[in-house]
Order: sequence, then C-alpha cells, then structure tokens
Amino acid sequence: MKIQFAITLVSLAALGGCSSHEARKAPSPSQPVAVQTAAVETVAWPDSYDAIGTVRARKAATISSKLMGYVREVKVRVGDRVRPGQTLLSIDARDLEANRQRAEAGRQEARSAAAEVDNAIAAAKANLELAQVTYKRFEDLYRKKSVSNQEFDEAATRLKGAQASYEMALAKKKQVQARIEQAEQEIRAVTVNLGYAEVVAPFAGVVTEKNVDPGNLAAPGVPLMTIEQTGDYRLEASVEESRLPLVRLGQTVPVRFDALARTLPGRVAEIVPAVDAASRSFTVKIDLPAVAEMRSGIFGRAAFPATPRQAVVAPLGAVVERGQLQSVMVADHGVARVRLVTLGRRSEDRVEVLSGLTAGELVIFPIPATLEDGARIEVR
Repeated sequence: MKIQFAITLVSLAALGGCSSHEARKAPSPSQPVAVQTAAVETVAWPDSYDAIGTVRARKAATISSKLMGYVREVKVRVGDRVRPGQTLLSIDARDLEANRQRAEAGRQEARSAAAEVDNAIAAAKANLELAQVTYKRFEDLYRKKSVSNQEFDEAATRLKGAQASYEMALAKKKQVQARIEQAEQEIRAVTVNLGYAEVVAPFAGVVTEKNVDPGNLAAPGVPLMTIEQTGDYRLEASVEESRLPLVRLGQTVPVRFDALARTLPGRVAEIVPAVDAASRSFTVKIDLPAVAEMRSGIFGRAAFPATPRQAVVAPLGAVVERGQLQSVMVADHGVARVRLVTLGRRSEDRVEVLSGLTAGELVIFPIPATLEDGARIEVR
C-alpha cells in the first residue's frame, strides 16, 4: 500500500513537470501585420535586342616612321594629350645631315665651275668673232686672187675650230648647270627626309598606345604609337544576321555602359554590309555624345527595340536583392512567404519575372521592415 502511494506521487509530479514545460513553450498569439499587396500581371512587355560592342574613337592614327633609324628621343607617354604638329619622337638622322652637307658642297663646286665656264665661253666667243672677221677678209682676198688656196683653207679651218670651241663651251655650261640643279634636288630631297626625323602628331588627341623607347630601331610601316581623337567616340556593336530588320540608319538607340553606370543616347551612323561568316553577324557603328568619362575600349550594350511580347511583371519595389539572390514576399492565405525569383528586363517601376511567380499572385508591396517569412499578415 505504501509502495503504490509512492508511485502515484511520482507520476503526479512527472505530469505536473510536463504540463509546466509545455506551458512555457506555447507561443503567445501575435497580431497580424498590416500589409498592402499588388497583383502579378501578364502584360504586353516592350521587347528589345541587346547588341554588345566596344567603344572606338572615330578618328585614330597609328604613328610610324618614314625613315629607318634609331630613335633618339621619345617626348610623350601613354595618356598624354598632344597638339597638331607636336613632336612625338625624334630619329637619329646624322647620316642624312652628312648627305645634305655633301650635296651642298657639290652645289658650291658646280657653281664655281660655272664661273670658269662663263669665262671660257667669253674667250671662245671672242676667238670665234676674230676667226669670222679673218675668214671674211681672206674670202675677199681669195676672190681677188690675192691669197693662195692654202691660206684661205687655213682661215676657214680656224673659223670652224673657233665655232667648235664656242659650242663646246656652251655645252659645258649646260652640263655645269645640270650639276647645280642635281645638287639642289639632292638638297631638297635630303631636307624633306630630315623633316621626317621629327615624327609629329597629325591631329589633336591623346596617346593611347606606345610601342617605342629611345634606342629602338624605327622602320617604315612599323607602328610606334597610337593617337586617338578625344571627345568623338562610337560604339562598334555586333548584331546577329537575323536581327538586321531591327537596325536602320539614323536610328536613335539607348546604349548602356556598365563602367560608367549610365545610359547614353546613340545614333546609328553606319551599317557594315559584310557579314562575318564565322559568327553570322554584322557590325553596326553607333555615334555617341561627348562624355568626359568616355574611353576607347569600354564595353557597351545597345538596345534595339523589337516587337512587344507577353510577359509576367511585378512592381520593381517589391523585389529584395541580397547579393546574387532576388526575392519577393507573397501573400499566401494570410501568411507572408518569401519566394525566390528570376528577373528579366526592367522599366521605371516594373520588372519582368522569368520564374518564381505566376499571374494573379499577390506580392507584398511595400514590404514592412519588421515583416519576416511565415508571419501572419492582414491585407488592407
């Protein structure tokens, strides 16, 4: 009897402990959170085709030398702004300078010879005039039978010799004059080549690439540096062959630049007619407005408008982004549920939902700061 009473007391104590523990675990009823909702809809969504491209300067020049020689000095660096005609680098041209001095010496020698030839011409002309007078006198005497045939023949021979000497002097003068002209042409040619020893900027711009240092050998056609004209850029985008009907000259399209975190209006300036056989695409060149932050090589995305399509959309403000995850809170029979979604294109206040929601569902918008997944809600 005492043993049965003790067991009863132990059982009652155990039951009492369990009931008190369950009382502590039972949650107290909470008030539902008042929320507002917006319906997920299926609408005609504006579609577009994104053409990816790279920014290029409309005017760029690859600088090379017309001479072969060692680079003596490079006066600019990458990023430097240059003026038209500004010296970019100089090439050692001492051999050209020696050629010019040699040509000038040859011209001076020819001019000295020209003075001697002029004196020779004057002397030959005087001898010719004397021989002509003498021949005329002997001719008169010969008609009168006052001189012998031999004396007359000697006078005629002297005349012919004087005539030949005069003509020879004139020919020599032409030769000397030709030597002078040749020397002057050599001087002009060397002077022009010496001008090429100073490589200058063809227009105002910025140095975007430099492939030369002092001591390098410059050769004709070998790129030394690249200059791009600033403030005048275009996007060269690759467009699929099947999307050709979406593109037309003069068309204005928005161009998105992730590096600049902005969208700029662009204008289609050129459509390259040739299609790349490998990628089945063609190139579209889109002029861009002048922007101080714009640089050659920046990635851009041009959006060409296409035919609208049916899409599921939700309010943009209902989307919560945490890193790479995007979610919304859905009103599900009086309870808030977190739903992961995949989003597409965005407009000013709406976003396309690719997966995670269906038309007709209610998303909570705006989302209260204290609202958690599984909380009771009251739609107002």
